Amino acid sequence: MFKGSYVALITPMRTDGAVDEKALESFVDWQIRQGTQGVVPVGTTGESPTLSHDEHKRVVEVTIGVAKGRVPVIAGAGSNSTAEAIELTQHAKRAGADAVLVVTPYYNKPTQEGMFLHFTAIADAVDIPIIIYNIPPRSVIDMSVETMARLAKHPNIVGVKDATANLARPLHTRIACGEDFCQLSGEDHTAISFLAAGGQGCISVTGNVAPRLCSEMQTAWQDGRVQDAMAIQNRLVPLHDALFAETSPGPVKYAASLLGHTADICRLPLAPVGEATKARVRAAMTGAGLLN
Repeated sequence: MFKGSYVALITPMRTDGAVDEKALESFVDWQIRQGTQGVVPVGTTGESPTLSHDEHKRVVEVTIGVAKGRVPVIAGAGSNSTAEAIELTQHAKRAGADAVLVVTPYYNKPTQEGMFLHFTAIADAVDIPIIIYNIPPRSVIDMSVETMARLAKHPNIVGVKDATANLARPLHTRIACGEDFCQLSGEDHTAISFLAAGGQGCISVTGNVAPRLCSEMQTAWQDGRVQDAMAIQNRLVPLHDALFAETSPGPVKYAASLLGHTADICRLPLAPVGEATKARVRAAMTGAGLLN
């Protein structure tokens, strides 16, 4: 259903801290023209925790309006409140999103049964494809393969964004959930390894500033040009490292500012990235051929 290079979009901000809709429109269009195969607004990289609900919904609407069906839009719709997640998912459907990305509930620390009931409630409430976002480093909880297999039986739950970096996980998920269950990596470093383990693509942070390279890497793998895919991966590894030298999306927003796409601004409590990180990001982008 969804495959290739998807980008976990940053949310451009103006210098006064407000969402920069014009920059967002330009950025989404640039992504598509660069070959990105799908866009994911208002995930973690889009600073969803510090956007108001009105801002969140507006970012989804703007992204869908610019995409105009050229590529799929998977709208972030997660919350640690089931009622809020349902509300955001309902809005995404009304706005015309192709699917939603729903993170495992953070902070509450629900049990496996709690996660099962949470996702089932959302899937029962809204008829739209749902991608589970499993990211233990941020949400503290890890959805088990067994729980995911239970959820995969629901017709609206179609896949997972797996940010565990555990390359045994997609093997077990494929067996438990079936080959039609869409598996997208949520970790740039393991994007190719994830494909080899049965994945269909990646929801990328690095794709914000290297969309063509990330897309070409995924396409090369799909076409059976493994060496070409590996060569691009090797070129991107230092950039992956740099973009996670501090809490994301700080470094990738700085990288995007170097390309002229947005101001180098994240909302508090994310601090501006340090000078050492800036130097590292700039060097990695130069090394990857993204800066002259």
